[in-house]
Amino acid sequence: MINTIIFDLGAVLIDWNPHYLYSKILQEEEMRHFLATVCTPEWNEEQDGGRPLAEATELLVSQFPEHEENIRHFYGRWSEMLGGEIAGTVEILKQLKASGQYKLYALTNWSAETFPIAQERFEFLTWFDGIVMSGAEKDRKPFPSFYQTLLNRYSVQASEALFIDDNLRNIKAAEQLGIHGIHFQNPEQLKDELIQHGISVENR
Repeated sequence: MINTIIFDLGAVLIDWNPHYLYSKILQEEEMRHFLATVCTPEWNEEQDGGRPLAEATELLVSQFPEHEENIRHFYGRWSEMLGGEIAGTVEILKQLKASGQYKLYALTNWSAETFPIAQERFEFLTWFDGIVMSGAEKDRKPFPSFYQTLLNRYSVQASEALFIDDNLRNIKAAEQLGIHGIHFQNPEQLKDELIQHGISVENR
């Protein structure tokens, strides 16, 4: 029986995308090249894992001085990368919370320096029984130790937990620890798969 549901945040509950910022600054092809070769997802993940934003920025500026202005925009204008909540998933979270049947946690790769912006903007983040955030832990998905931090801190049995993430790599890592997984694609698909796991999601 699943009694614990663990949510990723970005692209599951919160619409975050660097394109929202850089589409204002660069032409489409330039933007895609910049985000693939300069401010890459791999570089950003290091900040999620605890590297200071200032250190990360200066590192890239030294490597790509011709892109200095746009590199500094990444964290200087970071809030412009935040879209809104993903309403369908937030509604599912609301229903799960209202049912009173599940412990609800978030396990997120997120910089400790930018997470307060999201906390201020998204009230539903207060609905969780706990949030394990990579920047604070200096650890991140898909490393097993990061998942284990949540399991240990909140006395969660892996076999009784379900983890929802948009990144299949992170789902596979959870499943290696015995945690059930749903690879998130959209709220409708999530609702269907929750029902398959015996978790009722009803409109209230």
